[in-house]
Amino acid sequence: QLQLVESGGGLVQPEGSLRLSCAASGVTLDYYAVGWFRQAPGKEREGVSCISSSGGSTNYADSVKGRFTISRDNAKKTVYLKMNSLKPEDTAVYYCAADPHTGCEGPFGYWGQGTQVTVSS
Repeated sequence: QLQLVESGGGLVQPEGSLRLSCAASGVTLDYYAVGWFRQAPGKEREGVSCISSSGGSTNYADSVKGRFTISRDNAKKTVYLKMNSLKPEDTAVYYCAADPHTGCEGPFGYWGQGTQVTVSS
């Protein structure tokens, strides 16, 4: 059974950076596409970024393009989300999710518990 644990969230000032990690246990991540999602208070959950099982394909929400970078290290069973130039509107709980698909078409059946990111001065 695949289990996902996010880490790396915290409080950061505007224009700062954070790197989130999504660590898998139980099974290898090699055959799973992995996505990052976020949910701000009072808002619906939205997709942020996704990476294919091979790492050869990535996609990003328009709101984070050019600022966020998703990557994966299958040997470490970890997917990362590097977030630069953070804005207050990036404040949310960030979740990673995975499913045994090559691509990011979803749906995602395995979810982590989330990590809080707060961007504030």
